[in-house]
Amino acid sequence: MQTSRKNPIYFNNSFVQLGEKFYAKLNPTPVEQPKIVKLNEELSNKLGIDLEMLELEDWASIFSGNRILPGSEPLAMVYAGHQFGHLVPQLGDGRAILLGEVIDNSSIRNDIQLKGSGITPFSRQGDGRAALGPVLREYIVSEAMNALDIPTTRSLCAVTSGEPVYRETVLPGAVLTRVASGHVRTGTFQYFALKGDVKAITELANYVIDRHYPEVKESPNTYLKLLEKVMDRHALLVSKWLHVGFIHGVMNTDNMALSGETIDYGPCAFMDSFNKTQVFSSIDHSGRYSYGNQPQIVQWNLARLAETILPLIDKNQESAVEMAKEVIELYSERFKEFWLSGMRQKLGLFNSEQEDENLIESLLNIMHENEADFTLTFRWLCDAAVDKKNNKNILTLFKDAGAYDNWSESWRSRLSRESASPEERVKLMRKVNPAFIPRNHRVEQALNAAVENLDFGPFERLVDVLSSPYEEMKEKDEFMLPPKQGEHVLQTFCGT
Repeated sequence: MQTSRKNPIYFNNSFVQLGEKFYAKLNPTPVEQPKIVKLNEELSNKLGIDLEMLELEDWASIFSGNRILPGSEPLAMVYAGHQFGHLVPQLGDGRAILLGEVIDNSSIRNDIQLKGSGITPFSRQGDGRAALGPVLREYIVSEAMNALDIPTTRSLCAVTSGEPVYRETVLPGAVLTRVASGHVRTGTFQYFALKGDVKAITELANYVIDRHYPEVKESPNTYLKLLEKVMDRHALLVSKWLHVGFIHGVMNTDNMALSGETIDYGPCAFMDSFNKTQVFSSIDHSGRYSYGNQPQIVQWNLARLAETILPLIDKNQESAVEMAKEVIELYSERFKEFWLSGMRQKLGLFNSEQEDENLIESLLNIMHENEADFTLTFRWLCDAAVDKKNNKNILTLFKDAGAYDNWSESWRSRLSRESASPEERVKLMRKVNPAFIPRNHRVEQALNAAVENLDFGPFERLVDVLSSPYEEMKEKDEFMLPPKQGEHVLQTFCGT
């Protein structure tokens, strides 16, 4: 529903219309003394939010949950999920509340959700709050992912609560305002499938179709086509993660959004030295969600989604299983197409040849063996693509310089078969090989300054640099560099 023109946020809510078995209605728990840390003006403008209508103190009150605007219909969503492979029948928003939805300047519907906004019926033993460090981590990484052109939820505002939260130690509390094109998850479908509620699954599927995939309505089998479209989006998403060295860390089915966005940034991290088995999350003891396992985990999660909508695909379960299986088996091919396409671009290749995959894999293998920095290797390849003399920087990344030299001869031979000019090649490569990523040691430095001293300067500088990841900024070259001895971050934490 559209609210009064005097309202600084125009809510237009749809999920609430599904009915209360899909959520619990409740308001956020007020906090003592909310203060704005960061308000995303660019995203506010995109959403049509009029920041000039109110003072910063008012926005702090709104984005902490202390003040509910007209048109907002706060709710906590219910869902289930496989957590590290183990099914939990009921999870839900234990510390998040959806304030409502807005339609942005591109006519796209967006959820506005508070994280750290207090206890809900789904909090279990949690306190419903968030600490400042995890809030700022999500702000930094989600906005960096957006700048890297990777589908993601975004961060609209970070607010300190003026209250402590109790984890292993006492920490300053905070609330994050998150924006997503949708919060329906694979786990949402699982919750109703476990109850045998086919009517609810149908309503949920139709909602997802109307909101994200209206084109599937023209298909002879709407729900099978929905599965295929979701599969495609996630195959593309995880390929983009791999292209920049991103490791999500907690790829549970309740953290897989049907919209195809990266969601729920917890112990996420970016690799420094390339390692296919890299894990940072302190709770991923078996390496289930390691860098190299991510594509297979997405396929596993998609299979769990397929199981929930089998009754919608065909009344005959055996037929439904066969049809769904065909779609899930298509995933590997689709992922490989997306991954190869992106990797070719990273190497300055416009055309495809059969041996390209071997060329790519051989580079990754020597990077792994030599502990070469993932981001810098590809960024400095941009210079090397122009002139062999520019190999100088890359050679410093490899313990065995000869290994790189041998590979580069094969690469240059492959480049010689391309019709693109060196200028066109470099332009392509600089568009897809970032100079700046949220390096873990930089993120930790920013979080430590904020949490320990309420010094948000390092946070502000990092967010600013990461907003233009592909640009050359000589004055900010220090943000390109990998960690020095003693700066390596070996583990990241969920923060729940």
